[in-house]
Amino acid sequence: MRLQLLKESGQREVFCGLTSIVWLHRRMPDAFFLVVGSRTCAHLIQSAAGVMIFAEPRFGTAILGERDLAGLADANEELDRVVADLLHRRPEIRTLFLVGSCPSEVIKLDLSKAAERLNQQHRGRVQVVNYSGSGIETTFTQGEDQALTALVPLMPQSTTPQLLLVGTLADGVEERFLTLFERLGIGPVASLPPRRSTELPAVGPGTKLLLTQPFLGQTARALQAKGAELISSPYPLGVEGSELWFRAAARAFGISDEHTSSVLEPLVNRGRAALEPHRKALEGKRLFLLPDSQMELALGRFLQRECGMELVEVGTPYLDRSLQQQELDLLPADVQLSEGQNVEEQLQRVRQSHPDLVVCGMGLANPLEAEGITTKWSIELVFSPIHGCDQAGDLAELFARPLRRRGALTFA
Repeated sequence: MRLQLLKESGQREVFCGLTSIVWLHRRMPDAFFLVVGSRTCAHLIQSAAGVMIFAEPRFGTAILGERDLAGLADANEELDRVVADLLHRRPEIRTLFLVGSCPSEVIKLDLSKAAERLNQQHRGRVQVVNYSGSGIETTFTQGEDQALTALVPLMPQSTTPQLLLVGTLADGVEERFLTLFERLGIGPVASLPPRRSTELPAVGPGTKLLLTQPFLGQTARALQAKGAELISSPYPLGVEGSELWFRAAARAFGISDEHTSSVLEPLVNRGRAALEPHRKALEGKRLFLLPDSQMELALGRFLQRECGMELVEVGTPYLDRSLQQQELDLLPADVQLSEGQNVEEQLQRVRQSHPDLVVCGMGLANPLEAEGITTKWSIELVFSPIHGCDQAGDLAELFARPLRRRGALTFA
């Protein structure tokens, strides 16, 4: 039976791509993300990051004021001054990302030319790259896709065989993955983004790509254009997805199934044991995933197959079949899929279906909670270390927790 796909169009009720700065700036401590935008942009990132008052973060906003927006001031001249002051105060910066926003795009400020100009001005001191995090162009996870795509032209060319992990992972998760690849006999293994922005891995015909996130389509295509080969696989969310992800890599490097099983089986057994207490809370519960992060298919697969939840509807902002086909093949044949967003109609379907749990953006969560519908913020799934067999129990707990909380509450 063919999966049912409902295509919808309308305003997206999600954060913009600027939000991805929150996890990208933690990954690369020698990089700085300078948003060229409004005070609203600055408040958004600051709120999303929850930065302590005493911390000095590696992101900031070059505020476009009324004179800039009205075309009465030279925004490029002011940007040059802000960058010069920033580099003087923060000499440790090695890569400066100029991040476009809705305001900078509305006034047609060409940040690609600004990056070229600033590279000339600060040659040898810092590399300047630009990408768009505008809500006009991107949803919040697409910000990372845009940022990584901007780094691809700077990557050296190489024909050396290697595995390239693409997508930001928590450091602890990445270290466990690297240990497993070493035990499997796969190497060398590089990462994009790297932990130091100036140590970009080489890429070329000998490179095999393994995506850690399903929202990196543009990055994958840019790397393939440089000769890299994409390994198709489900994503490493949950025990099943993680095992299939590692097995796909092992097959691509000619590792025997017997050796792969000997390395993975203890990990798989431990992950399944960690899932059990949370499965009891999730099994039989009805789940509705609204489109937000592009992780919805992988999450729906995990929660249905490993946690016993019933999928009412699985929505995604965009459906890139070249990256998601392996996930689609694991979903129930009768599940309702939706691509895009028509908020009012989706909310009507939520109310009519009476799900036990709705996974959605923060902007929709509070109104739904006020109606007595239990919700889970999808953005938390991007900030949390949820990849791999070792994290499967923690991933399941993120969904079991709101259900347990709802069960513990007594309403007058």
